[in-house]
Amino acid sequence: MTTQHREPGGAVLHLQEVSRVHGRGAARVHALSGVDLAVRPGEFVAVMGPSGSGKSTLLALAGGLDRATSGRVVIEGRPLGSLSRNAVAAVRRRSVGYVFQDFNLIPALTAAENVAIPRELDGAPGRTARTEALAALDELGIAELADRFPDEMSGGQQQRVAIARALIGQRRLVLADEPTGALDSATGEAVLSVLRSRCAAGAATVMVTHEPRHANWADRVVVLRDGRITDPAEATGPTVPGAHGGAR
Repeated sequence: MTTQHREPGGAVLHLQEVSRVHGRGAARVHALSGVDLAVRPGEFVAVMGPSGSGKSTLLALAGGLDRATSGRVVIEGRPLGSLSRNAVAAVRRRSVGYVFQDFNLIPALTAAENVAIPRELDGAPGRTARTEALAALDELGIAELADRFPDEMSGGQQQRVAIARALIGQRRLVLADEPTGALDSATGEAVLSVLRSRCAAGAATVMVTHEPRHANWADRVVVLRDGRITDPAEATGPTVPGAHGGAR
């Protein structure tokens, strides 16, 4: 049994002095260096910074898709570094919804089947998983796409299917890498509203974005530069009252 640790303020996600180094010797690249970040239930955090600053690396580590070179990544009290590969995969299926920049939909599956995958992999009956998938698609306003395949959809439609897949079930942590990148302005705002509603229901959300108006929906903005948070106080500071929803 894995020992669970009490995290600050009951944080869903806690990165403690996390670094990620790629390569060796002269080719070493520090993608992240000593990052501290705690995200609490119901909190919406936007991550901004120039290209190459470490934003996508931060999300990959937070979602257990990559392992830190040093430091600790803890999700709901579980230090990912001490878990087996299978145990980390189980944490992702049950607790983490991940929106990939390039969608990562399976071409041979319909929209509903793509969305249902995390629940089916976690043992949910097929009928239950499909019902939940249809509800997630409906929440994103694309229920009519349920039986279409990815190559029958536009980029924006595929993006919303990918977001529905991240939101299916009772995910406690939602990680979104430029979730509005393929969407028009109105649809992007609708998606951000859905993410905020998940926060209102108690999920923690971390969103990478280049758009200040989209970051305006967050409770807090963390800025990365050269793999470091530029203002350490922003990493674990309190939620700013009234900061979220400015675009509504």
